[in-house]
Amino acid sequence: MDNDKHKLVIIVGSVREGRFGPVVTSWIAEQARLHAGFDVDVVDLAEIDIPLTLPAASPKYAGDDYPRPAGMTRLTAALESADAFVVVTPEYNHSYPASLKAAIDWHFTQWTAKPVAFVSYGGAAGGRHAVLHLENVLTELHAVTIRDGLAFPNYYTAWQDGRPLDPQFSGYAKTLLDQLAWWAGALRTARETTPYPA
Repeated sequence: MDNDKHKLVIIVGSVREGRFGPVVTSWIAEQARLHAGFDVDVVDLAEIDIPLTLPAASPKYAGDDYPRPAGMTRLTAALESADAFVVVTPEYNHSYPASLKAAIDWHFTQWTAKPVAFVSYGGAAGGRHAVLHLENVLTELHAVTIRDGLAFPNYYTAWQDGRPLDPQFSGYAKTLLDQLAWWAGALRTARETTPYPA
């Protein structure tokens, strides 16, 4: 990895058949690569073994001894090495998918003192309810959520050929990525200088 770049992990949060998430993810990953401030890694939760049953111990206290399934190794390694995250999420019944909650709950320190931005899609609300819930959850894990996210209302009519029809979204994405890069640099320096007081 280029030391001048931040390791960005983009998470595809939906595992539903016929999901639109990979389309949105491909576009935001392209924007992140064009930004040139990031080394981009895409993690698709549909390709990860994420059981809903959790061990009795908390990952916060178990640390490296936490008994995760072997199929989760790639996800854990990606989260651990990340300087920043973009979570791509739909909105299901005014919230985010169970797959995403399970992936979050299997980890703790991997999120700590790292910035998280959100790209959401859905019906009229564009996934904003899902993001509000995610902000609460990730704040509990000591992550830093980015204010300027992207929301795509009525995505089924707002995209064509893998891109949003509104050209302004490229500018909105740049704002998100600029803020994410600033926080990624500031928090990486802070983590390297002083252990986070969790």
